[in-house]
Amino acid sequence: MQTALTRLLGIQHPLICPGMSYIATPELVAAVSNAGGLGILASGPLSAADTRAAIRRIRELTDRPFGIGCTLMMPGAADNARAALEERVPVINYSLGKGDWIAEAVHDYGGKVIATVVTEKHAISAEKSGADALLVTGHEAAAHGGNVTSLVLIPAIRKASRLPIIAAGGFADGNSLIAALALGADAVAMGTRLAMTRESPVHAKTKDMIRERGVADTLYSKNFDGLWCRVMDTPAARRACRKPLGLLPAAFRASQMARRMGMPVMKMAIGGMISQPQALRQLALFGAATESIRLAIQEGDHMKGVQLIGQAQGLIEDVPTVAELFERVMAEAAACKLRLSEL
Repeated sequence: MQTALTRLLGIQHPLICPGMSYIATPELVAAVSNAGGLGILASGPLSAADTRAAIRRIRELTDRPFGIGCTLMMPGAADNARAALEERVPVINYSLGKGDWIAEAVHDYGGKVIATVVTEKHAISAEKSGADALLVTGHEAAAHGGNVTSLVLIPAIRKASRLPIIAAGGFADGNSLIAALALGADAVAMGTRLAMTRESPVHAKTKDMIRERGVADTLYSKNFDGLWCRVMDTPAARRACRKPLGLLPAAFRASQMARRMGMPVMKMAIGGMISQPQALRQLALFGAATESIRLAIQEGDHMKGVQLIGQAQGLIEDVPTVAELFERVMAEAAACKLRLSEL
């Protein structure tokens, strides 16, 4: 199936693996790209050196297009983006920040830029800043989806922008792919669905929990990491979402994560206090949440860990390979198109 997005990126299927922290590893990214989609590496938990090594590992595993995700509000994100630019990564997906400098550098070597957006205003700004495509994240998505559901947000942004759209939030099968295309999208990102594949590094215990959950078994709160965020409904998540974490404990946990990632903690903190104290608070909350996310994904620890998850978890019943999943999704999409044509 070819769309404006597949033609832009040179891929076979309009299926995308977004850059999910601790999940979109080189192995999963390469598996998605090898299966005909576009895998996007998560750089959030990585240092610049780790990012460079991960990019080179992906290139050992696939010769097909792939991307890297950079959440620009996160500490170290600009360094990770520069590493990706130096490595000439084919696609860079940025979010939570201004990416005009990324777009200019990527276009210099012929790459493409995807901007993650949640409003029409964001979409218009991204297009002016040089983005080649938009990843539109609806309310149903894991982590930081928008306030508006995909059903309404996709056509709203389709009216606001001419760029190809990747729809994210609630997409897990071929029927939802066709629905996204009908709404004006050109591809879908299936983060929750791809987290439930054999190549995904998500802990087996966590995969079992996802399979058991329904579409309503999530929490949506601003208290977990400082931004509105969707997580799996567990006792640990309820505790984490009960009230905002204080600045001092958040800063302590964030400093622990910064040291683990080899970041200059004091330099970052002093600079933040002087220039952007509110941004420093958000960084502290992000850093504090990162360890909880890692525990759930890597260790299957749901006494302390919190799993970012979309409402699509309730649609998932198995753990196929990425190639098996994509074959199934495209067959479902073809059957759906046929059924609609007969109405």
